[in-house]
Amino acid sequence: MVRDGVLLDAVLASQADIHALFGGVVPELASREHYRYLGTLFDQLMRRLDLRPVDLDVVAVSRGPGLLGSLLVGVAFAKALALGCGARFLGVNHLHAHLLAAGLENALRFPALGLLVSGGHTHIYRMESPSRCIVLGRTLDDAAGEAFDKVGKILGLAYPGGRLMDALARQGRADARLFPRPYLDNDNLDFSFSGLKTAVTSYVRQVLPDQPWPHPLQDTADAPQALKDCCASFNLAVVETIAAKVERALAANPDLDLLVMAGGVAANSLLRERMSQLMEKRGGRTVMPGRALCTDNAAMVAYAAWLIAREGWQHELRMETIPRGKAIPDDMIFREL
Repeated sequence: MVRDGVLLDAVLASQADIHALFGGVVPELASREHYRYLGTLFDQLMRRLDLRPVDLDVVAVSRGPGLLGSLLVGVAFAKALALGCGARFLGVNHLHAHLLAAGLENALRFPALGLLVSGGHTHIYRMESPSRCIVLGRTLDDAAGEAFDKVGKILGLAYPGGRLMDALARQGRADARLFPRPYLDNDNLDFSFSGLKTAVTSYVRQVLPDQPWPHPLQDTADAPQALKDCCASFNLAVVETIAAKVERALAANPDLDLLVMAGGVAANSLLRERMSQLMEKRGGRTVMPGRALCTDNAAMVAYAAWLIAREGWQHELRMETIPRGKAIPDDMIFREL
């Protein structure tokens, strides 16, 4: 719940334990769990804030991109709530909400360069305003977060592997020559991490097959040094690839001195450090959400909606839900405030 740009409260139900049983997100289970918990979480939030549905003036929801079943559950609930309490309705671009979440803890100003690094997307944006983000570069196949998840599975790490891999990398010795920096032999801002994943797979089969550690690995204390070094080298390859594209984007947009970084992988220690250093050297600065706001959450959707609704935008209730892989249409309507 956001009021006047301030997060009043938020409630969360994690599905991590359920999906960990399968080593990754199962779409059917995700939508079922959304359906099970959404109404209960809403009631809990209203009670904690001593509010009623009629007190809401804007109802916001993530419309996509994402898993269609889960999105449909959320959109149906939000439409019914907005209709029932007479509130304005606004569908938020899930990717833009990640970036705008940095404003909950930092001062945002526009224009800015946006870097979204998540499980499904690694995108670079020129952020002109809360309601206008122009894609400069995008994921062509595996996103950075997807590469982390798949490599974590190959290494036998407990799901989700990104956080544990970050911890292992901090204890490892990175070899900058071990893995390639993928898709840099070009002049664009797009990303492709599938080749890096393949390189790690080959290395593990050739070099690490005789290294013992528990599967799934859950504690860094149980990891051999060779595994820590592998994680550190992989981590460095991903971060240096992203940094190279960001520097390229800044060179093409010399008027931008603010980098907004967000998404699940934005919690990565080395990435946060390198992006901050990169902007400091250019006389600019980097803003990013706290780690708790890097993963998917309702607070980022509420805050993004507050920013966009403040400009006068809203959606009609016939707004469509957009699955992953489809472009989000520019179909908001303007209403004089």
